[in-house]
Amino acid sequence: MNAERLTELEKLDAGHEFCVLDPEVDARKKCAAAQCARLRALDPNDYEGHYAIVKELFGSVGEVANVLPGFNCDNGKNIHVGEDFLANYNVTILDIAPVSIGDFCMIGPNTLITSVGHPLSPAGRRRKLAKGEPVTIGDDVWIGGNCTILPGVTIGSNVVVAAGAVVTKDVPDNRVVAGVPARVVKELENDVE
Repeated sequence: MNAERLTELEKLDAGHEFCVLDPEVDARKKCAAAQCARLRALDPNDYEGHYAIVKELFGSVGEVANVLPGFNCDNGKNIHVGEDFLANYNVTILDIAPVSIGDFCMIGPNTLITSVGHPLSPAGRRRKLAKGEPVTIGDDVWIGGNCTILPGVTIGSNVVVAAGAVVTKDVPDNRVVAGVPARVVKELENDVE
């Protein structure tokens, strides 16, 4: 596929570098922002209303999904969550590329999961270029408050990401990670059959 002949939205979807100021790219982001605003406007006690918007906004969602006020995303359709999902207050998922989250996962408040990065070169940043890389999170993961998960990261199952951690590289199953950048601080037993 010749990237030079693609539209900026096609480049984005194909995983190539793209311009964030492109009208089609911007329209996708504004659509997601409008749906997030609808979600924030609902009564916090209206679980059915929240779930209906989350089901419409996300690419796929399990039967139980709690997304608390302050949630933001870039697309929505690239977010795929399993059963019994919780996104606590002020979670942001920048889903330029797919963000897949398994079953029984909890995301703490003020956490950022981002699948988008920008060039290291000032010339590329001045041209407002970006590139997406998927983020994958396994089952039974607890991401503490104020964490950051960077583009291209895979987090295994039965992982705890300690509050304030910045996850810059893959995390194997059954681990606790902490720090900036996050590193393994403990191994965990998996007591789920």
